[in-house]
Amino acid sequence: MPSVTDRLRALPWWLRSSVAAAFGALASLGFAPLSWWPLLIICVSAFSLLALTAPRWWQAALVGLCYGLALYLIAIRWMRVVFTEAMIGLSALEAAFLAVLAVLIRLAGRSRYWPLLAAGCWLSVEYVFSSQPFGGFPWLRLGYTAIDSPLAGLLPLVGVPGAGFAVALMAHLLAWTVLSAGSPRRRVVGGAAAALVLLSGTLGLLVPAGAEQGSVSVGYVQGNAPGGGIYGLGAPRTLTRNHVAETERLAGRVASGEEATPDFVVWPENGTDMDLFLDAQTNQLVKQAVAAVQVPVLIGTITNGPGPNERQTAAIVWDPVTGPQARYNKRNLVPFGEWVPLRGILEPLFPVVAYVGAQSIPGTGPGVLPVQLPDRTVAVGDLICYEVAYDSTVHDTVLGGAQINVVQSSNAMYVGTTQVPQQFAITRARAAELRRDILVVTTTGVSGLIRPDGSVAFTLPEFQPASGVVDLPLRSGLTPAVWLSGWLELAGIALTVGGLVAVSWRQRGRTAYPQAIQAGGPLPVRQNGPVESNQENP
Repeated sequence: MPSVTDRLRALPWWLRSSVAAAFGALASLGFAPLSWWPLLIICVSAFSLLALTAPRWWQAALVGLCYGLALYLIAIRWMRVVFTEAMIGLSALEAAFLAVLAVLIRLAGRSRYWPLLAAGCWLSVEYVFSSQPFGGFPWLRLGYTAIDSPLAGLLPLVGVPGAGFAVALMAHLLAWTVLSAGSPRRRVVGGAAAALVLLSGTLGLLVPAGAEQGSVSVGYVQGNAPGGGIYGLGAPRTLTRNHVAETERLAGRVASGEEATPDFVVWPENGTDMDLFLDAQTNQLVKQAVAAVQVPVLIGTITNGPGPNERQTAAIVWDPVTGPQARYNKRNLVPFGEWVPLRGILEPLFPVVAYVGAQSIPGTGPGVLPVQLPDRTVAVGDLICYEVAYDSTVHDTVLGGAQINVVQSSNAMYVGTTQVPQQFAITRARAAELRRDILVVTTTGVSGLIRPDGSVAFTLPEFQPASGVVDLPLRSGLTPAVWLSGWLELAGIALTVGGLVAVSWRQRGRTAYPQAIQAGGPLPVRQNGPVESNQENP
């Protein structure tokens, strides 16, 4: 009777690719809003099985490409509200990374330690597509899905990269177990190793939330926007007026005693949709809102400059007495949403990209804003929307001395799509990684408060104006993930590259025999003679 590996190896290329696409589509269900993480592990395992048993490298690449296209076209279909062309192009780009990943996993299969090496391949490719090209697109990393699984405890220890490695390792151990169908001992070992990885999440219980050093009362305002899509922000100054009106309602409740008096108030990204320094009406509306609450307001805004036809997304602390104070400029920008790569080339070919507007220019410094209160200064760690997906940007807030963390976001274009819950899930992973409370304030939802373990204290409904006041503990201290995860990620990549080089070196001059891994061991190879098992491989 043919083994599992024989049956997989015998799949014709078109069926292999079709099955990969089906598992890619199912993998999208592992991400928010459904967050079916066990299904995601199964899909990653299937991806590896199809790549490992591919008779030729191009078949493995086709597996990765089809899996990636199905995954991204479904999981980031929310990009259609910007440009359908951008969604298709980005999906194709990310699928190309997964095609490379599949080829690397096939190569890793020549090693007796291939589950570890294949998980390292996943870690390495995620590192690359999280930074390249055009700043990368780190949206569908495996580590974000850990927040709803027993592996969530790894987040404060080894961060999102380490948690992603653990997810990939579990998937590859599952694949190893499947390929070991003829060896009960290997199946037991594989199952025990997977269980051990899963139980490693309990180690996170050893990492407490940051030490509390008092608290601060923070007001939040979700002003609401007219609708979704590229024109979801409404006519000029609509967002500003909505946030002013809701801020005044909050001030009224504070005056009547319904709400506690806040120390300062947070508006979302795009709390104003025009330059509050250059547009007189917007400037006056901002002053009106700040005067109503009589405390500093952290305003998300868009400012013109620094050059012609350029703009910046900024967070500005506006004091009721002295006016604008500290400022943070958004560092991680959305390609084709806030700026257009290769604009001089693409805009003549695709005039639709002109709707992006002026080219956004990224900031450079960390998002730590001092907010001056009557009796003290509070350091606010600020992340603006898309930035929650970037490890170094997130870590820089607490490394820079932030005592509380907030996320300002403008989700008006994406309201009603899966982008909103996906970003909220990523933010939950960040809260667990930092062991800090995170207050999320958006234009239209979902705003809310996330606890240090990633659980949700409350959320506000979408498409409704809302506001309130919450007490946030002032925290200090760093989790191991903040100072260790980046180095661990680089070390893991270096070991993976070394392992792949060693596998290639040992097989130089040999031709891979078109037979899948037997009993969980390394892939046999063929020279100019009989088949020999490459058991000495690393």
